[in-house]
Amino acid sequence: MTPARILGAIIGCASIIAPGAALAESAAAAVVSPAQLAPHRAVYDLTLGQASGGKAPASARGRIAFDFSGSACEGYVQNFRQITELQPSEGPARLSDMRSATFEGGDGKDFRFRIETRLDNVPSEDIDGKAKKTGGASMSVDLAKPKQSSLALDGGALFPTEHLRHILGAASAGESILEAKVYDGSGDGEKVFDTLAVIGKPTSGAVSEKAAQIKPLEGLRRWPVAISYFEPGKRDEQPVYVLSFDLYENGVSRALKLDYGDFVLTGEMTDLAMLPASSSCNKM
Repeated sequence: MTPARILGAIIGCASIIAPGAALAESAAAAVVSPAQLAPHRAVYDLTLGQASGGKAPASARGRIAFDFSGSACEGYVQNFRQITELQPSEGPARLSDMRSATFEGGDGKDFRFRIETRLDNVPSEDIDGKAKKTGGASMSVDLAKPKQSSLALDGGALFPTEHLRHILGAASAGESILEAKVYDGSGDGEKVFDTLAVIGKPTSGAVSEKAAQIKPLEGLRRWPVAISYFEPGKRDEQPVYVLSFDLYENGVSRALKLDYGDFVLTGEMTDLAMLPASSSCNKM
């Protein structure tokens, strides 16, 4: 997974899944966030926060644009773009451009996704598919790209927004650890990632970014969250990457940190627009 593949699901995502599919449904239902997720559009500027090792870049910069809308009644729409320029110690800079567009059913059973990545303006990845849960031990996935295929994956996996709602539910309940299997369409659409989320203590104090100093966020609780992503079945090994951020109770994120092992990118919120809420919806 390249650095440009990371955030689409999570700036809006995370959750809890028990090892068995039978436990997954009851455990997940118990921690769903009672709060409504706020439609919003956010921009984050990326800079190199830390670098070590021979594979680390000498410098890095980039930007993330994230758009989230919908409700539990209508389903959730996410549009995400991350552009990252990495300058190695030797040689030319490398430019990655990842875009994703997803729709997720409000009941967490349906997921449609399209993910496109370009490296140095050359197409390198194109994933297009849909996934559906039917309540059994498996989840059906139909892919149109990169190759047409159908497969069955772990039915206990959570989709991105469902994952986010569970993280918020666990945080609100005072939980500090959350384990989940997550499916977001990455890895050629064929992978379910193991994740571990660590949730810190809530705060509602002032923040440094001007973009986050707006009335809709005033007084809202937010939690520091760090989510480690592991290759399937490799929880005992080093994570593929670790994503850290402050998560507001309405689903907005700030203070991003993307840890790829050899280097860390930090993301400062530079723009935030709260979008009109969907029509009346009593579902949570």
